[in-house]
Order: sequence, then structure tokens, then C-alpha cells
Amino acid sequence: MLASGLLASCAGGPGAVASAGASSRTVSAAPRATERAASAPRLAVTYDGGVLVLDALSLEPVADLPLAGYLRVNAAGDGRHVLVSTTGGFRVLDAATWGHAHGDHAHWYTADPLLTDVTYPAEEPGHVVVHAGRTAMFDDATGHVVVVDSAHVAEGPGGEHVDAREHTTPHPHHGVAVELEDGTLVVSDGTAEARTGVRVLDAGGNVRAATDECPGVHGETVSAGGAVTVGCEDGVVLLRDGVLTKIDGPGEYARIGNQAGSEHSPVALGDLKVDPDATLERPNRVSLVDTRSGELRTVALPASYTFRSLARGDDGEALVLGTDGALHVIDPGTGRIERSVPLVDPWTEPEDWQTPRPSLRVHDGSAYVTDPATRRVIAVDVRTGEVFRTATLDVVPDEMAVATGEAPDEHGHH
Repeated sequence: MLASGLLASCAGGPGAVASAGASSRTVSAAPRATERAASAPRLAVTYDGGVLVLDALSLEPVADLPLAGYLRVNAAGDGRHVLVSTTGGFRVLDAATWGHAHGDHAHWYTADPLLTDVTYPAEEPGHVVVHAGRTAMFDDATGHVVVVDSAHVAEGPGGEHVDAREHTTPHPHHGVAVELEDGTLVVSDGTAEARTGVRVLDAGGNVRAATDECPGVHGETVSAGGAVTVGCEDGVVLLRDGVLTKIDGPGEYARIGNQAGSEHSPVALGDLKVDPDATLERPNRVSLVDTRSGELRTVALPASYTFRSLARGDDGEALVLGTDGALHVIDPGTGRIERSVPLVDPWTEPEDWQTPRPSLRVHDGSAYVTDPATRRVIAVDVRTGEVFRTATLDVVPDEMAVATGEAPDEHGHH
């Protein structure tokens, strides 16, 4: 039985709880929902002490949710909820913005955000990957993977409609998993000491392809056509049409550990580090992997960047937030920097990865950038470079996740 707080958070309209495939029922404790003329995206922004929820259009705060510890946030995949990596696992935050389609039209609602009592247990909650209507969560301490239907993620473990799939890797490690449309599960392999490989499992859990030629495996993304790239310390591993292929980097050491893909581009954007001896390398090149040809191209930037600097535009543009304070827009097909939009003052990557630094998220043509130095969040139109909203917060922003306010379709897209 779900807690009444969560039931209240799932209202399909004023005072009602709705779940696809389930009947609606009225809950007396339900928050008063307000109908909107259009979807109302919201940003979940972490800070030292909690999560601030902002209206993504006005950047006005709509809720301040206290929570102790170092927090990480990821979109849950249903357009409404956010998964907060915290003590005990992946906790469900209700950003309280949602939509329902009715034939040829839709209705949109908002309510007061809340931290629900629902948590997917994990000793060390790590990567969350959303793809094709499925949400995969990886526990680094145990190697346990849980994949659930994104549309029902708020029901929590054991929920009637979550259709959970579970898998445990042979050894615990800082890993990642993604489930594809046909039930294929792509999962990293290794140990706490050495991450080395990629396994491809069918819907029944049988190994269909595998490689141990991916030292330091970290991060993944899915590009147009369903091709998956997984990062290694010497390039990437590509899964296309059921076949694993190693794509070498530009040198013996060429670490691609963070990637951003787009359903509108067959090219995967990745970072690129080339100094194996660096305590903290500040890279000034990114990688572009064409998942059709297997070609890996590098692009030189006028500044360095960090793991929170990569994103994709709505048309597949490759976006990099540089330490020069600019958002660099790259044509993924040619590698050409089309424009650089100054947004914040130049900054230096901090030594500790948990120290706030500018971060980037994109939704519906808008790029959202945090500036911890000035406590600002900046919204910019990706195509025009116009800054259309800036807000100064009472806290120092760190990570961001977007709740789109739009229900996913049957393919998991918004």
C-alpha cells in the first residue's frame, strides 16, 4: 500500500489519483490541483540541504524541500517525478506537474511539489538511465539493477503496474545499465577495482553479446536508430543491430566517460580526456561518434568543461558549457562550432567533483544553466542565443533535473 502522500501526488485532475491501466480514485488528502493552459515544466535544483523546485518558464521557486546529505537528481522518465539519490536509495520527488491526453487534446495540471515516502532501495545509488519508457537504476555497492516502467515509477517497489525487471552483475562496481525497446539490457561489467566490459542480455536475461575490451567503462547514451555507445578509457563500445564493436579513441589513453545522445541525431557527444597521469584533467576537446559509420571525430574548444557540461538541443545540436562561461553549439555532423553564447563569468573546475560548478540541462528549446558563483539560474533559447530569464536564488545551486509536465507516449517519448 502506498503512503497517502504519494497517492495525493499522483492526481490526474483536481483531487483524483490516476494511473494508466488503473481506475481513478479520490483521496481526501490530495493537494488542490490547478489546471494549466499548457504544460508547465519544472526544475529540481539541488543545494546543500535540500532540493529547490522552480517553475522552468518563470524560474520562480514553487517549493523548497529540505533533505540532508549530498544529493543527486535525475528525471524519473514520466515527465512528473524526479529520482533523488540519497540515503537509502533513489527517493521519488513529485515535482507535481503533469498532463493527460484525451483524444485530440490534452489537459495539464500543477500542484504543490513534495518528497514522497517512496524509495527504490540502494546502498550506493548511482546512474539512472531513462530510455523508451523504461527507467534503469544501478546500485554501485551491490551491482543490482532495477528497471521499471517510467510511467509508473512513482508507485515504487512492488507497485501494481511497475513491471520491474531486476539483474545483479557478477561483481559490484560503479556501473550503468539501459534497457532498449525490444527488452535488450545493456549493462557494464567489472569489479570495484577494475571496470572492464559490457554485457548485452536479451529479455530473458541470456547473454547475447559481450566484450571485455572496455577498460574503465563509464557512462552510456542512445542515439537515433537505437545505437548505444558505452564509454571506455580508450574509446567507446558501440552496440548496433545486436553487434558490439570497439571504436578506438585518438590515442592509447582516450577516456570518454560522459556522453549525451539525441533521438534526432545518429552522432553521440562525449567528453575526451587524454592524460592518464592527471589528477584532475581539464579537457578542451570533445568527441563525436557517428553510430552509423563508427567514425570518431574530435572537436577542439576554446575552453575546458566538466561532466555537467554536455547536453543536446531539440534538433540534435551538441551543446557544451565551457569554463569560459559560454554555451558552445556544435553541429554534430560537421563538428563545426556554430555559435558560442556567453552566459556566466569564466570559472575553474573545482578539485572536488562534489563542489558545485555550472551545470547544463535542456528542455523544449531552452537551455538551463546554473551559476553557483552568483547563485543564479539562467534560461537561454538554444537557437537564438537569447537569454530570456534569469533568477537569483537564496541557495547555491548544484545539480538539476527537468520534470517536463508532459506524460510520455507509448514509446516513452515526451
